[in-house]
Amino acid sequence: MRKKGLLIVVSGPAGVGKGTICKAYIKRYDDVFLSRSSTTRQPRTGETNGVEYDFISKQEFESMIEHDELIEYVNVFDNYYGTPKKWVDEQINKGNDVILEIEIVGAMNVKKVYDDALLIFIMPPSSEILEQRLRGRNSDSDDQIKKRLDRMKKEVQKMTDYDFFVINDTVKDSVKQIRRIIRSQRCSVERYGAEYLEKYLKSMENKEN
Repeated sequence: MRKKGLLIVVSGPAGVGKGTICKAYIKRYDDVFLSRSSTTRQPRTGETNGVEYDFISKQEFESMIEHDELIEYVNVFDNYYGTPKKWVDEQINKGNDVILEIEIVGAMNVKKVYDDALLIFIMPPSSEILEQRLRGRNSDSDDQIKKRLDRMKKEVQKMTDYDFFVINDTVKDSVKQIRRIIRSQRCSVERYGAEYLEKYLKSMENKEN
């Protein structure tokens, strides 16, 4: 019996750097897959369709909702974000680990469907640094930044619903912390201990026979 892969959910407030961390993780380690989300928002400077997101129309997105093709979806500031279901399920069933980089509401919805998902919350070092990072993206107006910071005050309180949290002082250190978390889960008795023990006992029986 093939071991089921880990579904790793990485989320946190807008501008905290979760996307940058996930890309850096995938670049450094090739034993996990990064799931790509679909969205109806417009690409930011430097983003490419099919790389950061699948940028689709509102009509296309709502068709995916209607046909139950999404693990989760949310509407943030009048834009849809969602995770296609088919590809993720295929990878997990093959035994591959998959990282989802999604919004906090989406993470809570994923947990309802995949109760064994591993949830990691990315925290900013401080609200001041988060504001600097939001302004540094040069993609949001002052009004949008204010809305995001106001929303962040509520979002950080959701950290207690997660399994682990990582403070994003630097991308390099955050990647190292996430690596340690994932490796610990691959040795989790609760997740995989019974499967490993069964294989071990069978191998002992074969030797005796």
